[in-house]
Amino acid sequence: MTNKTALAAPSILSADFGRLAEAVVSIEESGGDWIHVDVLDGHFAPNLSFGPKTVKDLKPLTGLTMDCHLMVDNPQDYIKPFAGAGADYYTFHIEAARHSNRIIQDIKAAGMKAGVCLVPGTPAHFLDEVLSELDLVLVLLVNPGFGGQQMIRSCLEKLARLAAIREERGYRYLLSVDGGITTENACLAIEKGADVIVAGSAFFDAQDRAAAVKKFKGN
Repeated sequence: MTNKTALAAPSILSADFGRLAEAVVSIEESGGDWIHVDVLDGHFAPNLSFGPKTVKDLKPLTGLTMDCHLMVDNPQDYIKPFAGAGADYYTFHIEAARHSNRIIQDIKAAGMKAGVCLVPGTPAHFLDEVLSELDLVLVLLVNPGFGGQQMIRSCLEKLARLAAIREERGYRYLLSVDGGITTENACLAIEKGADVIVAGSAFFDAQDRAAAVKKFKGN
């Protein structure tokens, strides 16, 4: 139990791909706040997952925020397709971006909120020049590509640093975490400053998904 309530963003990467519509309905009925869509291209990170058509097809089924995390090379190439599909947040990797400021401006011009993600090996200071422009910062607590991994606890200190910078400088970005989140450890991330908790297998494997969502929110 924490004194802060986070947003719960179950990741459909851990859902049955043959029943994605049911997965989205289940997230909403269980009290989830966002639908987290992990987009992998098999190049930036191993594994393949979804494209803009997935978002387009699922969008009419829910009123929840579509939170798209692009683990792809050349993230600038997918801005317009995902905007057209109905994505609300478009989060790309700083490690994949040559001109990050331009990408952020293009995301906003397309009508989406702009997020940037850091893999475990990338320090927080890599975002110094763009933090003031961001709507969301996503801190990965595992190496990208597959669900079901164990959290790298040291990444929580990076989260705490970004929370401190936000406070010191008066920035307004949300802090999101993804990777190895369980009903038992979500509170640790919230205590370090997380506003959004992304969880995949911990949601879809839960016997009581509504109870799991409450734990992700810190309740």
